[in-house]
Formats: sequence, C-alpha cells, structure tokens
Amino acid sequence: MLKDFLEKNKTVFKLVCGAGNECAEDVEKLTYVYSKAGAQIFDICAKPEILLSAKRGIEKSGITKDKYICVSVGMKGDPHIAKATIDKSLCINCGICDRVCPNNAIKNHNIIESKCIGCSVCENKCPNKSISMVEKDIDLAVELPKLIEMGIDCIELHATSEYDEDIWEKWNIINRYYDGILSVCIDRLNLGNKQVLARLKKMLQQRKPYTTIIQADGIPMSGCDDEYKTTLQAVAMAEIIQDANLPVYIFISGGTNSKTSKLAKICNIDYKGIAIGSYARKLVRKDLMENNIDKAILSAKDLVKECLC
Repeated sequence: MLKDFLEKNKTVFKLVCGAGNECAEDVEKLTYVYSKAGAQIFDICAKPEILLSAKRGIEKSGITKDKYICVSVGMKGDPHIAKATIDKSLCINCGICDRVCPNNAIKNHNIIESKCIGCSVCENKCPNKSISMVEKDIDLAVELPKLIEMGIDCIELHATSEYDEDIWEKWNIINRYYDGILSVCIDRLNLGNKQVLARLKKMLQQRKPYTTIIQADGIPMSGCDDEYKTTLQAVAMAEIIQDANLPVYIFISGGTNSKTSKLAKICNIDYKGIAIGSYARKLVRKDLMENNIDKAILSAKDLVKECLC
C-alpha cells in the first residue's frame, strides 16, 4: 500500500504525466521510461483508458514492485483541465503555436486535444490572440468508481481554484468513495498564504493524520528549464506548508527540476517527495520521438537520482 511505502521511505520521485494529458501512447511511453529509471509514483489524468496505458507502461518495464498510480482531478478555474482552441477567423497561420507548444499538441495550426495539457504557452505567445483555453471537466461521481475498481493508489485534487463550491463538492465525493491516500495540489496563483492554509486545514478535518499528501505547487507547469530560479517558488510553497506543522506528507511541485532537491535541502525543507512534470517530460521528449528509448531511460535515471539523493 502507498501509505506503508511513504512511511518506510525517506524521499520518493513522482512523475507527472499531466492531469490533462489524454494521449494513451505518450503516457505509456513516459511510465515505461520513468519506471525503468526508478520513479515510484505516476500522476495521470482521471480517465480509465489512460489508467490502462499507465499500467501497461509499468508492466512492460518489468519493474512493478513499489510502483503507484495517482489520478488527478481538476475543477472549475483549474488550468490543468483546460484545452487550447484556435479561432480560425483570427489565426494568421504564423506557426508560432506549433513551435512553442511544450507537448507537441499543435500541428499545422490544429490542436491535438488529447495531447494538450492546458499550459497556455500557445495562448500567451499567439500574436493575434486567436487562441483561448476551454475547460474540460469530468463527472467525478461517474468516473471515480470506475477508476477505483480498476485499481489506483491515490487521488489528487487540484484545490487552487477560487471556486469554493466546486472544491468542496469534489472533495466530499472523493472522501466518500475512496479510503486510501489522498493528495491535495495547491498553489498561490489565486490564494494568499493565509487562504491556502485555511483551505488545507478545513480539508484535513475529514482526514486522519498522515493519510494526505500536500503537493506544494510553486508555479504550475513552469518547469521547462533547469535553473534554481525556476524551482524557487515551489520550495517556498513547501516551506509555508512545513511551517504550518500539518500532519501531512509534503511533495514539492510546480517548476520542479534537477535543482529542486538541492535548493530544498539548503532551505531545510523536510519534504517526502518531489513531483516533476514539465521538465521530466521535456528531458526525454526528443529521444522518445526518435525512438531512442535507452537514451531516454539514462536521462530519466539521472533526474530521478538527483531528486532522491
């Protein structure tokens, strides 16, 4: 069980495939490579077909011991469940969106929705403002029982939204259906420090001590380089959670990279895990596209080792 694993291990590595990543082929490759590399937890979107692809990737790696799958649930106002859309009447066919998309989700000015993770890079770079983001939520009461029956190890709720009603509705559904480890991903994009802690303390009222992971998100989906500055906000967010002395496991996320572990130790952060998405995916993307699997595994191993040392 994941709870036993967390209790026994000092630090763990979590690969974030992307809460909005609905490309089964990509998820299978990522879980295969990072399972080989030593990752222990795999974060995926809350879709049965993606859960199956993650399980296939882990099984194909031949390393199934101490491998755990967490499904991520978004909510209204959460960029992780948004998908880009292009207004063709405004598009000038400049090709910038194709080039800047970090997930190869745009080809010839068309969105490949299954690959889009809602990062908004294309929207921010579009010179003619032809791209916007549209939320794609799920019916949690319908999908969650299916996922639980298929076998999952953790459910993560992205609780950074300003929409309290949606948060509490989903949090109550999750707690009603699932009695395993839960994770709460939260950042300060919409909330101040006091609001973050007040929300977490209220959510933890339903939980027993150390049955919850708090994933301290710095700047979501921002870890595309390997600089200390990029991971600074993630470590700062973890420090806020640590100083609150909550009975939780702290994971650092949002702008995480190979420098996260070093900076966290300098700042005396007692974290349980590091969750890496954008940087981990970027690190192996070119090799996966060129089918250099062994090279991708070596790169992934270096990253996992850096985070676990």
